[in-house]
Amino acid sequence: MMSRSYTNLLDLAEGNFAALGLAGGGARRRQGSFGLKRMSRVMTVPGTLSELDGEDESEPAATNSVASDAPSSLAADRMIVVSNQLPVVARRRPDGRGWSFSWDEDSLLLQLRDGIPDEMEVLFVGSLRADVPVAEQDEVSQALLDRFRCVPVFLPDHLNDRFYHGFCKRQLWPLFHYMLPFSSSASATTASSSPGNGRFDRSAWEAYVLANKFFFEKVVEVINPEDDYVWVHDYHLMVLPTFLRRRFNRLRIGFFLHSPFPSSEIYRTLPVREEILKALLNCDLIGFHTFDYARHFLSCCSRMLGIEYQSKRGYIGLDYFGRTVGIKIMPVGIHMGQLQSGLRLPDREWRLSELQQQFEGKTVLLGVDDMDIFKGINLKLLAFENMLRTHPKWQGRAVLVQIANPARGKGKDLETIQAEIEESCRRINGDFGQSGYSPVVFIDRDVSSVEKIAYYTIAECVVVTAVRDGMNLTPYEYIVCRQGAPGSESTSEVSGPKKSMLVVSEFIGCSPSLSGAIRVNPWNIEATAEGMNEAISMPEQEKQLRHEKHYRYVSSHDVAYWSRSFTQDLERACKDHFRRTCWGIGLGFGFRVVALDPHFTKLNIDSIVNAYEISESRAILLDYDGTLVPQTSINKPPSPEVVSTINTLCSDRRNIVFLVSGRDKDTLGEWFASCPKLGIAAEHGYFLRWSRDEEWQTCTQALDFGWMEMAKPVMNLYTEATDGSSIETKESALVWHHQDADPGFGSSQAKELLDHLESVLANEPVTVKSGQFIVEVKPQVRSSISFPKPFFKDLCLLTCKTIICAFQKHIWYFIFVCL
Repeated sequence: MMSRSYTNLLDLAEGNFAALGLAGGGARRRQGSFGLKRMSRVMTVPGTLSELDGEDESEPAATNSVASDAPSSLAADRMIVVSNQLPVVARRRPDGRGWSFSWDEDSLLLQLRDGIPDEMEVLFVGSLRADVPVAEQDEVSQALLDRFRCVPVFLPDHLNDRFYHGFCKRQLWPLFHYMLPFSSSASATTASSSPGNGRFDRSAWEAYVLANKFFFEKVVEVINPEDDYVWVHDYHLMVLPTFLRRRFNRLRIGFFLHSPFPSSEIYRTLPVREEILKALLNCDLIGFHTFDYARHFLSCCSRMLGIEYQSKRGYIGLDYFGRTVGIKIMPVGIHMGQLQSGLRLPDREWRLSELQQQFEGKTVLLGVDDMDIFKGINLKLLAFENMLRTHPKWQGRAVLVQIANPARGKGKDLETIQAEIEESCRRINGDFGQSGYSPVVFIDRDVSSVEKIAYYTIAECVVVTAVRDGMNLTPYEYIVCRQGAPGSESTSEVSGPKKSMLVVSEFIGCSPSLSGAIRVNPWNIEATAEGMNEAISMPEQEKQLRHEKHYRYVSSHDVAYWSRSFTQDLERACKDHFRRTCWGIGLGFGFRVVALDPHFTKLNIDSIVNAYEISESRAILLDYDGTLVPQTSINKPPSPEVVSTINTLCSDRRNIVFLVSGRDKDTLGEWFASCPKLGIAAEHGYFLRWSRDEEWQTCTQALDFGWMEMAKPVMNLYTEATDGSSIETKESALVWHHQDADPGFGSSQAKELLDHLESVLANEPVTVKSGQFIVEVKPQVRSSISFPKPFFKDLCLLTCKTIICAFQKHIWYFIFVCL
């Protein structure tokens, strides 16, 4: 039965908005000439890339031209950057007539242009942070494209609310920050009007998929699939790669996640976990800030999809149906030029003088955080209170300045945190405050960039106690501000050697790159308090050395370095796109591109049938597990249909049909007792029988199986230690299975067992090898079976004239030898 989540995608692809509760034309875009196009429900005929890139004949010619190989009207070699929001600020003009636009200088998307080659054009696709009436959308779109090279996506209000607040902020964002909806009222900082109450909401997921399709349609309007790169950003658009890959099989797609990726134990709770993973695997390169985030993603792929990664020459890749999906680990940096320009602004000097006068003789600890439930502001205040109490020398001297950027959401959890913060500020100032001294200065308002730079400059230490954060660039900005602008000789500049100190949570993305920072567990109030005390009590020379180390890293690993590195790796990951033969197959989010060897030739079914019909002698070799029956750890006998089909093949006098399996001869003989003419090669050919009425032959003379008494105790040891593992005892071999064990632990134990057995059996005439979820020990033998002369002739031809027709499991796997 088709899963409902797949059906949702099909509804969207077919324009079935009624299924999503988006009736009428309100759900469709009313701008431009590109409406929502139909997408075939299933790829029914495999083929090469050139065959798959063709459009459905039912589509109008205007849409067909988008996917053609003809050059785009726009310049070649472009980077199309797709994100939820454009790096543009839109404002309604004072007279109410029209709009004014300007670049958002603080937008990471705008800053990443510095790392993209000058000859490569950058085109942005995303939504606007403004409510543009439908009647004005065409004019706004044209103005943004002409002046800013931006292509806006206009989502209907009700769809945007269900997409952004309903799924992104209420489902993905809390889950990626390790928050599980244990009750129906568990909700993160979201708009109270959003649908759903924390738990998975199917309609919100449907809206998420539909919104991603809106973005896809905008990309289609401007893309040249032969020349363009597409770089998708963040968790809002994680299923967009499937839409793009389905339409353009050779498109070069990169994705970067700017939030944490949770451990598999957290992520596996998401009902649409496989759909999102498979969508991301349609990319060529997937980027993460830290190895921890990448490791969690790889673990999810292993545990939920059975895909293992491998590292080669420093690059991590996942082999996904013949394609290598690259994994990029590179934390984003800050824009050095922009920050250094802010250090030279005239306003900074008088603000700095004012703050130095206000905090004269005080040691300032600084916190700059968004007001949300994951930033740990309340934990920071408790730690500061603990420091004042356990280290009285700082009473009257240490000040914590906490800048809290206004909250961008709502919710009971946030309201509770805000109330706790306010209460902590009152209590600390009441207990430790003196005349002219308040230990906590809480700033709950918008703070300009110049004022923030001034606070960074006077702070002896910056404290970041977020309990979970994707990256957090506050420590980077602080380090640069403490260094000052090159060549700047301001009279109010901090004198003496440049120094800075950091106390950072070990749960934020920037922590691994700041080796000189004091890393703390923010949940441990006492340890965090000691970290604060250590930071401001440290000798000046030590502070200076740590600052110099940090500044070297931050200044060299800026946003341009990050962007340039990602672009280069994306180009490397896509270098073979146009030289490989691929098939696009699959339904819904199960769609994937299967890449094959360049020398692979697609089989012609008519030729196979013709060769089969005219041949006078045929050898048909059939595998059992994974071919005649699905691969499973449960011993399943063949179905009546399988037995009937085998008997039909055996009834043809020109056919010699053999079942080749690793299973034991007694089991296979019992299961296929109703197939009198079927030949069976059991235990991988150690036992062989030409028909039911003949005796079993062995492939060698009598062997000494004394090694089994040595190998079995070793296997028993690992079986007892590995839940879900088992031993299969055959007449000629011992097999240790770990298919039902924990994937990571089972794989690790299999490697240990392999080494252990090779050591114990080093002097025995056996072979120890590992396979898919198995470790096998079997004798080293040479065949002594005498083959009938005609059959021997057929087997010789197997290496020189073989037609192989391989399909997915549950379908037959044949090898024909035609004479």
